[in-house]
Amino acid sequence: MKKISLAITGCMGRMGQQLIRSANKNKAFKLVSLTENKKIRKKISGIEPQINSANAFKKANVIIDFTVPRCTLQILRVAAEQKKRVVIGTTGFTKKEENTIKYFSKKIPILKAGNMSLGVNLLMYLTEIASKSLGNNFLSKVYEVHHKHKIDYPSGTALMLGKGIAVGKNKNFYNLIGKKYFNKNSFPYSKKINFNSIRKGEVIGEHEVRFSSGKEIIKLNHESFDRALYSEGALTAATWLMSKKAGLYSMRDLLNFK
Repeated sequence: MKKISLAITGCMGRMGQQLIRSANKNKAFKLVSLTENKKIRKKISGIEPQINSANAFKKANVIIDFTVPRCTLQILRVAAEQKKRVVIGTTGFTKKEENTIKYFSKKIPILKAGNMSLGVNLLMYLTEIASKSLGNNFLSKVYEVHHKHKIDYPSGTALMLGKGIAVGKNKNFYNLIGKKYFNKNSFPYSKKINFNSIRKGEVIGEHEVRFSSGKEIIKLNHESFDRALYSEGALTAATWLMSKKAGLYSMRDLLNFK
């Protein structure tokens, strides 16, 4: 079986390094390119990292990107020109940037997920079901914890879960976004969806959705112990994307959740 030629962006980042480790262990992939936003004067896994460019991606079948929104859009422009598949794990996009991603997905296959974990995507599915079943008698909020190095908040996963609440209520997510708290010991429910983000230590990721009627509270939660679950999920996504036509996909499509 022919190996999938893989390019990894943001190769010096925490997820970039983890993706390299996972790709080197996976016999289905051949690592052909690594990129960073600045010149790196040393080889990594026998590859000299490059700046994002047409030359950097020309040998790749698929690009896995865990960087920042500005960088992701730059990569998509090049990928669209070269007809490369892209797996996006980057988070923190604005609504305008989300629309730009949709534009590029008309030209190439893109799988975008705020979280590549099977468990987290199952959590989002359960969140939608709970939100739909509980209706407007329950208020909701989302809580998340990540390591102290994570810059954006709420996390992409927290926003995914908030969107799951909105989908369950058949409402527009952007109209339901409430207050975004940071490092608070407690935070309130409201008719909108409030978020609280904690940044501490080296926590890989904890997420919880709570629904309250005032008389009872329902909690749905997920905790990550190993960063490899994200990189392995991204490689699974890259394999799945190889057989797809242009379009914007999610882990939900991969997992075939209805």
